[in-house]
Amino acid sequence: MSKPGKNNLITDVDGISVGNAQDSDAVTGTTVIRCEPAAGASVGGAGGGPGTRETDLLTADKLVEHVNAIVLSGGSAYGLAAADGVVAALGAQRRGYTIIDRPDVPPTPIVPGAILFDLGNGGDKDWGETPPYQALGKAALGAATDGAFDLGRAGAGFGARAGTHRGGLGSASIVSQDGMSVGALAAVNCFGSVYMPGCDAFWAWPYEIDGEFGGARPPQDYAADAEDWGASKANPHPRENTTITCLATDVALTPGQAQRVAQMALAGMARAIRPVFAPVDGDVVFLISTAKIPLPEPSAMAIARLGELAASTLARAIARGVYEAQ
Repeated sequence: MSKPGKNNLITDVDGISVGNAQDSDAVTGTTVIRCEPAAGASVGGAGGGPGTRETDLLTADKLVEHVNAIVLSGGSAYGLAAADGVVAALGAQRRGYTIIDRPDVPPTPIVPGAILFDLGNGGDKDWGETPPYQALGKAALGAATDGAFDLGRAGAGFGARAGTHRGGLGSASIVSQDGMSVGALAAVNCFGSVYMPGCDAFWAWPYEIDGEFGGARPPQDYAADAEDWGASKANPHPRENTTITCLATDVALTPGQAQRVAQMALAGMARAIRPVFAPVDGDVVFLISTAKIPLPEPSAMAIARLGELAASTLARAIARGVYEAQ
């Protein structure tokens, strides 16, 4: 049977490291997913209010096919600056894209990112012309580890809210019988609820492995009301919600294959959050392929399997992020 990796984290995928940084006064934070070496990537989005950076580069017909890092951050539009700190630090290390390697021309680090809205959570946002996000991005990159890292109220999930509950940063991993590894990371700040109405079970409970988010189950005769959203946010406003995520696999994928897996992975959000992809959400999933192992044959079946593993692992990561934040 498929089973989680060593730490049940996205860093179980070879070549991936993760770092968190947060500002406890502003009640916000940033998470950096680093690829070493640079890796192929794609993106899928379904929310009505996204806030992203460099995602145009990740379509299959673009020149640059590898990224150095992915940045997930709080701060809404201010948080996009977290990637500036990562770019500056990686550029100083001479990491990045070059057409011709010249000592007098700095490389260009490729750092896509996405943000969530945590500006209304009560923290001190009186930062004038110096928001903290560039510094948070640099600090998160410096903290990156290929082992265990903090979940729950950490990094990009530090100031998040999941419906009416505290949101957070979650992660999970899976390794298939034939050795394909998939890891997921999610900063959960959704408008919808991750809990089933009237009980303490997560919508993602069928995908839970080894009690990783508490083991709660719905009553045996449970039936969901189509118009009962449970603990979703009340009176939503545009751009105040979003679940931003990153998946990684060690399987070598073409840009087109990576795009298909990213699109399939979006189903994981629908398994974990209700409602999802709303006009007030900016839901995004990045996918990184570190290309450590070849894609099994037949390739079409392997892509279908990989996309399903990505979706179920992402559902687990979302529930785990909220569970750990409580």
